Formats: sequence, structure tokens, C-alpha cells
Amino acid sequence: MKLAATMKIAATIARLLLGAIFVVFGMNLFLHFLPMGPMPTGPAEEFFGALTSTPYIQVIAVFQVIPGLFLLFNRFVVLGLALLAPVVFNILVFHILMAPSGALLAVIVAMLWMLVFHRHRSAFSGLLQKRAED
Repeated sequence: MKLAATMKIAATIARLLLGAIFVVFGMNLFLHFLPMGPMPTGPAEEFFGALTSTPYIQVIAVFQVIPGLFLLFNRFVVLGLALLAPVVFNILVFHILMAPSGALLAVIVAMLWMLVFHRHRSAFSGLLQKRAED
């Protein structure tokens, strides 16, 4: 099998996994169907407490579920990636700085995002221009 075909299959699998992860965990923020492990202590506990004691966590959930559905249904994938980029970044930063025990899953999610992004990188080319055209 050629490398391009293998990469296409890998990107499709990554897209589906990433979509499923964000739909399931985003819906869990609304419906609480997955048991939560022990809460981290210290700043991570305070940060998560601030999110969950306000409707802010529901906004985060929406920005996980909708782009996750975009990825699962293979519609508006580039928009889904753009919406998930700051979510993935914040997940990484949270786990690296405040709750390192979950950093492995955060890195896996980031790698899945990068694989799907790589497949659609041409759609983002306009964002990477040094100057805006007048």
C-alpha cells in the first residue's frame, strides 16, 4: 500500500477517534454518565471548581460536542478542527501545568488533532500568510 493511501486511512481513523472523544466527553459534561476519577488537588481543583460552578463548563461542552460531530460526520471538518484547536491547547496546558497524571491522554488527543490537521492543512494556508493582501 502506498504511503499516501496509508496516511489517508490513518487520518480518517484519527478523525473518527477525535470526533468520538469530543462528543462523548463533551456530552458527559452535560449528562454526567461517566464516573469521574478522584479530583486533582491544588490549583487544578480550584480551576475545575470555577468552571463547574458556572455555566462556563456548558460552553466548553458545546465547543467539544459540535466540532466532534463535524468530525464524526465528515462535514465542516476544517471548521471543527479550528474550533477544537483552542480546546486541545487548553487541555494540554491544564494537564501539563496542573494535573500531569492526565497528560498522556492530552498528548494523544493533540497528536490525533495534528494528524487530522495535517490531512487538511491546505485549508489553513490562508491563516499562515505573513501579510494580509490589500
